[in-house]
Amino acid sequence: MIYPKDFEHKIGFKEIRDILKTLCLSVLGKEQIDLISFSTDHDFILSRLDEIKEFKRIEEQEDEFPLQYFYDMRPLLARLRIEKTYPEEHELMHLQRSLKAIIDVVAFLSRTESSDATSEKATFLYPTLHQLTLNINVFPHVLKRIGEMLDKFGKIRDNASSTLYNIRTELSKIEGSVSRILNGILRSIQQEGLIEKDVTPTLRDGRLVIPTPPGVKRKIRGIVHDESATGKTVFIEPAEVVEANNRIRELENEERREIIRLLTEFANTIRPELDEMKNSYWFLAQVDAIRAKSRLAKQFHAIEPIVKSQAHVDWVQAVHPLLQRSLTKQGKKVVPLDLTLSSEQHLLIISGPNAGGKSVCLKTAGLLQYMLQCGLSVPMAENSTMGIFESIMIDIGDEQSIENDLSTYSSHLLNMKMMMRHCNPKTLLLIDEFGSGTEPQIGGAMAQAMLHQFYNKKAFGVITTHYQNLKHFADSHKGVVNGAMLYDRKEMQALFQLSIGQPGSSFAIEIARKTGIPESVIQEASELVGSDYIQSDKYLQDIVRDKRYWENKRQTVHKREKEIEQVIQKYEKEIAELNQSRKDILKKAKEQAEELLKESNKKIENTIREIKLKQAEKEATRQLRNELNIFKEQVQDIDKQAEDEKIARKIEQIKQRKERHEKHKKEKGERENKAAAALRAIQKPIATEKKQLVVGDTVRIKGLSSVGTIEQIVGNNATVVVGDVRTKVNLNKLEGAKEVAKTTKTVYNISKETRQAIESRKQNFRQDLDVRGLRGDEALTKVMHFIDDATLVGMPRVRILHGTGNGILRTLIRQYLNTIPAISSFKDEHVQFGGAGITVVDFD
Repeated sequence: MIYPKDFEHKIGFKEIRDILKTLCLSVLGKEQIDLISFSTDHDFILSRLDEIKEFKRIEEQEDEFPLQYFYDMRPLLARLRIEKTYPEEHELMHLQRSLKAIIDVVAFLSRTESSDATSEKATFLYPTLHQLTLNINVFPHVLKRIGEMLDKFGKIRDNASSTLYNIRTELSKIEGSVSRILNGILRSIQQEGLIEKDVTPTLRDGRLVIPTPPGVKRKIRGIVHDESATGKTVFIEPAEVVEANNRIRELENEERREIIRLLTEFANTIRPELDEMKNSYWFLAQVDAIRAKSRLAKQFHAIEPIVKSQAHVDWVQAVHPLLQRSLTKQGKKVVPLDLTLSSEQHLLIISGPNAGGKSVCLKTAGLLQYMLQCGLSVPMAENSTMGIFESIMIDIGDEQSIENDLSTYSSHLLNMKMMMRHCNPKTLLLIDEFGSGTEPQIGGAMAQAMLHQFYNKKAFGVITTHYQNLKHFADSHKGVVNGAMLYDRKEMQALFQLSIGQPGSSFAIEIARKTGIPESVIQEASELVGSDYIQSDKYLQDIVRDKRYWENKRQTVHKREKEIEQVIQKYEKEIAELNQSRKDILKKAKEQAEELLKESNKKIENTIREIKLKQAEKEATRQLRNELNIFKEQVQDIDKQAEDEKIARKIEQIKQRKERHEKHKKEKGERENKAAAALRAIQKPIATEKKQLVVGDTVRIKGLSSVGTIEQIVGNNATVVVGDVRTKVNLNKLEGAKEVAKTTKTVYNISKETRQAIESRKQNFRQDLDVRGLRGDEALTKVMHFIDDATLVGMPRVRILHGTGNGILRTLIRQYLNTIPAISSFKDEHVQFGGAGITVVDFD
């Protein structure tokens, strides 16, 4: 069940359909897109996702998939059901091409991993898509017959029948004779200078005639068929060719009758197969639609997630595809959404500031779940898991999504009535601004009562609200959890990030102050709502801020752990390569030793033979034996020396790399220590003589750097103003700080300016640099500045586009990169994204 009727419009699925239609090749595919509907069948959904997954693989790996001539021939097939009807020549040509496309697609999808496709053990390359080809006829006999009738230009062949051949042969002869007669008459008139030399015979009403001036028509015996609009030219059919032209007209009529007879005969032949042929075009429509779905998945960077048969939501890095598309055109990035709903945690209450992304979060949940259950890929991380719901119900008070008459409180209650009546443990509820539209106190109470009904029926739901009582509901009900849309209090802007576990603040005071509401109004509103509410909201903001801080810390730790794992894997790989290299060297050395031993044996034999032949003296014999022993020692040592040298070189390389890394790390640590020491030295308070503190003194709290002024002293307590904040502090905890304020302010200003400069560079920094077409020195200069900026803003990876060419730019750039200590590695881009024409640079 999908509620309400305009559900697809509210969540944006109508736009998804429109995009899919633009990606189709034919009307066939567009009609299939219109048939896409919500399904609760687990196997059906998996099958649709597998079709997309296999077609994505085809587009990535294959270059020969047939995509031409996806013509919609169903209107022709419907017309041919009637007796004595026939196709026109151009329709017959389209039928031929589209039937050939069906044959090619079926053959492509029927390919197997082995050469024997008829084998029972044969495995199809694309098994799910192959299922579509079952029971699909391809009509090779129809193609053969059309090929016998049509030439390559789509015209009926002369030899399609003996009658047609005879007609066209006679027609060609008569037309040739008529042309010769006309040209003869025309030349004689031209020789007399009655008409221009460039005039040639032309056709009028299917008859060959001569165009002449009006004054010449009496000199040519014949029939005047027409004259030009200006009256300056008349078209005369000479009497000598009248009979021949009559015969040409008769033969043309006979030719047309024979062509119609052939086409009618062909229609009679295929009429019994029209139903099966229409089914084949249904198959072609399905393939066109699947291709469009695959292209859509590629556009949205969508995947086919793990799908469970029960109601379940475990999404990682999910994004709203239409929002992603819109922001990409503006050069912006969409903030991904992590969402988890299960039987133990089935209701999520999202709170936070207006324009903070609550409605977008809600629409993302509705659109992605609906897309999945329509058999489409969804944009989220590979490790996401999705479930299947029997019904999805939505109530969005967004003026952009619903008409004015649906934005009233009564319409909202009508939606709630439907939801309470039909929801169950397999229902997904999506409610925006729950309880709004009426007096807040009763609206909040009604919302809580309805929420209790959803809770009792164990329905799944994502609900946005500003009501405090709904935020507290999660604390006392197991299975309900709070979520907050994060807000940067420092920059006073929404972060569009969902954080689950704590309720969010509406940040009403902060937003009002940012928009320029007078401070007196804000102060009065704070007094009206009460200090307890303001304080609790402040505590809530602090909790959210702290959670954000520790979440960032956790992500940083996780990132470092992954980097360490990569380094360990890298060194393990190098060690494995080193061991393998050692084995290869040993094997090669042994082979060389064997060769040398063979050679040594030969030398020994030759030495003995020489001693015997020459009958050498003892001294000469001793000398020969010493040379032989030295040769043996060299043979025994050669393996060890070669191996030792290889290992020593490898160890030296690793040691040098480690020393460079340690040196860089040490220098970085020293720079950080020096900077910290300098900051501490500047911030260190100047010793002042201990004296009695009075109103107006500049002081600070011991152990803190914040500086303020004493406004009032009552007993042992003082009221200190720090910026816009007043606080009561015991006098024993205060110390004079006359010059600290100035120094601290200077340090803060410098720090803030530096931070702003770095932040500005980071926002404007682009991870890709294109130096194609530049000279070597120009390219190197750009690369140097680019690497400096990347290091400054802390980019983990950048890409340099230098092209392939002769490899000169690539060599120069990589020689420079090899000299930068901060760069951990650089390599070619994946061949799919540019290969050797792009260098990917990773930083430590």
